[in-house]
Amino acid sequence: MCAKIEAMLSAAKEFVGFVNRSPSPYHAVDECRKLLVAAGFRELKETESWNLKPSDKCFVTRNQSTMVAFAVGGKFQPGNGFSIVGAHTDSPCLKVKPVSRRVKQGYLQVGVETYGGGTWHTWFDRDLKVAGRVMIKTASGLEHRLVHVNRPILRLPDIAIHLHRELGQKFEFNKETHFSPVLATTAAEEMLNKKPAEDSEPKTKKQSDKHHPILINLLAEELKVSADSIWDFELCLADHADGVIGGALNEFIFAARLDNLISTYCAVQALVNSSTNDTLQQDPNIRIITLFDNEEVGSDSAQGAGSTLTELLLRRMSAGGSATAFEEAVPKSMLLSCDVAHAVHPNYAEKHEENHKPAFHGGMVVKFNANQRYATTAITTAMFREVAARADVPLQDFVIRQDMACGSTIGPIMSSKLGMATVDIGPPLLSMHSIREMIDTSSVMQTTDIFQKFFESFPDVFASTQI
Repeated sequence: MCAKIEAMLSAAKEFVGFVNRSPSPYHAVDECRKLLVAAGFRELKETESWNLKPSDKCFVTRNQSTMVAFAVGGKFQPGNGFSIVGAHTDSPCLKVKPVSRRVKQGYLQVGVETYGGGTWHTWFDRDLKVAGRVMIKTASGLEHRLVHVNRPILRLPDIAIHLHRELGQKFEFNKETHFSPVLATTAAEEMLNKKPAEDSEPKTKKQSDKHHPILINLLAEELKVSADSIWDFELCLADHADGVIGGALNEFIFAARLDNLISTYCAVQALVNSSTNDTLQQDPNIRIITLFDNEEVGSDSAQGAGSTLTELLLRRMSAGGSATAFEEAVPKSMLLSCDVAHAVHPNYAEKHEENHKPAFHGGMVVKFNANQRYATTAITTAMFREVAARADVPLQDFVIRQDMACGSTIGPIMSSKLGMATVDIGPPLLSMHSIREMIDTSSVMQTTDIFQKFFESFPDVFASTQI
């Protein structure tokens, strides 16, 4: 038992490092790329011709924020099935506006826009950093660069309770007028002999006029380029505090972006693990992970699960067979749509349906919804239960209370677009969509193990299921 606990803790620590290195979806995809390349995967381009062969290990990215990686089974032939694990790389956050320069009452502020359905009050009084991507103008053209200013440069200060007496009972704020983080003061800017800011909106469209020069210079210093070469950027604000292993018994992970980087990380690890053993050579399927951006805002983008990306890539993987190879493959395939699930809250247990209260260390959660907010069916659940039994990972069931609205994820979107059998699952989580979330350390290894067993055993499970 001690050895198993040590293995769980080791896996959790590796995952925490991944989270800390992934302050934006672009960084998360880049970290996944590094793990895959180290395991012998090669990058393909959508713009190029592919010539896939059995045992090939490849990946492709779109928008540098979405990734599809796959390992071709040694016995794969066009028309055979796909074993797919789907997750998403994005999380609720604040994003810097295209014109972010604001000056109020002697403060230099950064205009931000909320992304997704965050628990926004948790962003107040936190030390914030910025990370994302920058487009650099070079002599040879435009270059995509990642940037991570890993120090606390922004803060959203809360108002004192003495000036807002209702604060002790309820916390309300206007996201447009009360939600601009402080970058610096005009006084400090003047003392440093920089051009003082004015209380007015920029009247030109130059990049240097859209944002505070201090912010532009920070990016330029981090990238070691001139400020004038910064052509455009997309920046996410993030908690500067690193994720940690916590709890009196070291059984929790306290970190940002656990929704849904845990599924992303475990999917990559499982694909790598399953492609380095003998099972891949005997597999008639292609093992695939799809890691999408923009799930938190509905998935309707060129790089989201609602796009044609998955179908286009699956068709390319089916090339070389009959004219209906793709159509033959889909009914032989299955998608595990993995996104975090609501763990029962000790202080709000009444928010859960009486017989469906997922617990920490209780195993993977299977999500059900009669109105198809989740794509789970009896058939897909039964096959998944068989996979879980082979992986020795316990399962829990979840359904939302009838008097509450049910969330959703990429499962129903991909299932309906592809016509593919799907089960919605996820590890249990607390503080979902907060700036810092909470999960148990067991979930990292359990999620990786069940994904790996799915890749290795699904063709056999499917063949033995009479439907």
